[in-house]
Amino acid sequence: MPLETEVILQDDNKRQNGPAHCEDLALKSAAAYFGDELIHWLGIREKALRAAPTEIVNLETRHMYEDFLYETENGMYYHFEFESDSISTEDLKRFREYEASTARIYNSPVVTYVICSSKVKNLQDTLTEGINTYRVNLLRLKDDDADKLLEKITSDPPRELTRGDIIPLLFSPLMSGDSGQTERILKCIQVLKNAEMDFPKADIEKMEAILYVFAVKFLNNNDLESIKEAIAMTKLGQMIWDDAIEKGREEGERIGQERYSRLIMILNKEKKDDLILKIAADPEYREELYKEYGI
Repeated sequence: MPLETEVILQDDNKRQNGPAHCEDLALKSAAAYFGDELIHWLGIREKALRAAPTEIVNLETRHMYEDFLYETENGMYYHFEFESDSISTEDLKRFREYEASTARIYNSPVVTYVICSSKVKNLQDTLTEGINTYRVNLLRLKDDDADKLLEKITSDPPRELTRGDIIPLLFSPLMSGDSGQTERILKCIQVLKNAEMDFPKADIEKMEAILYVFAVKFLNNNDLESIKEAIAMTKLGQMIWDDAIEKGREEGERIGQERYSRLIMILNKEKKDDLILKIAADPEYREELYKEYGI
């Protein structure tokens, strides 16, 4: 069994409640990797130039952390928030504050999109206070049928997948449908395995890591067994396994496992959840953090 897979899955409480915000973590990772494809999927026709900084310090020196921010070629900024619960009035006030601060700092118009995986059917997308009405563009993932999406991708004649095909595929565990999340994730893993010749190895590993985070969050221990077996046969699984073997040669399997486990605990305690996914798919960066934390 891949070493890192065992470490991440060994704590039942961590699987149910953490790494904290792991759904947001996976979605942010997808947003970071898929720039144009994500905004085109949402109906935005402009071309994304770059991901803009999302840590905004206002005049009160409070840190405001947006989920994701894109600057486009026409000077617009598109602000993305990922929500797994229903959208509250307080959420909209927070989004409005983010948007206003971003617009002031960059002196550009900002549009906010909220990508929501909640089961709530009627989600709040407007806030009226005084004479002003604030509105976000809302995408409810449960409005899409994951079964139809996966059926189309797997039943089509074999063809080279594009990055645009992958965006809805990675979000399919959060959509509606008759199939369970285990079945969907397994199908997605198989699609990515079949597409290994269409994308660079590092890209496939990133996509598989996103699916793996969803599996850790949503599945119970029995269902995770099938995912662990499937991941073990992928490029991500091979990378994890090869890295574990190499570390075993250098310092012994027990020490290697302890180092990785300690690093996960430190990052989780410091609420650096975005780095947990990164070290799973980037051995070189993992080694840098080992040195940084003296592990």
